[in-house]
Amino acid sequence: MPPRRLTAHLRTAGLGAIADLGFVGLDDSGPDADPAVITGYKAARNRSLTWGRKLSNKAPAAVRAPVEHGFAHLKNWRVLGKVRTDPRWATALVRALLVLTSRELAR
Repeated sequence: MPPRRLTAHLRTAGLGAIADLGFVGLDDSGPDADPAVITGYKAARNRSLTWGRKLSNKAPAAVRAPVEHGFAHLKNWRVLGKVRTDPRWATALVRALLVLTSRELAR
């Protein structure tokens, strides 16, 4: 799906996404529209970020960090590389493995 259609689908569904700096500029909505994709700010080569922009970059990073950690821990389960089944069952498997992983990490 092309990126522009992705933002259109997000808007029609009333959803949004939090993305990393690789997706800056994906959402070309107007200044009065609610953003479909929320990203941080990039620093230019010759200009560093202001204190306010650095601070605003922390909010999306704080939301994305637990998700990224969850994906990183799920990669340790080799069975996920061999899953060839119904997506609903695979989703249940991933949820169960995530619970087991979080319990293991909490010990």
